[in-house]
Amino acid sequence: MSKQELLQIIEKKRAELIDIVLKNGLNSTISLKYSQELDKLLTQYIRDDHDSKNNKQACS
Repeated sequence: MSKQELLQIIEKKRAELIDIVLKNGLNSTISLKYSQELDKLLTQYIRDDHDSKNNKQACS
């Protein structure tokens, strides 16, 4: 998955989370589930970005 594709998925999940929170409250089970899914996506993005930067430095 490309960096751009992952960013699009993150933005979609963020918008879904906001909608869910507004409808169900911040501490609802579904809100927590969406928040955890967003956390996983953000962690993946950060790891991928970090790995990409390390690979560029190693090739230099």
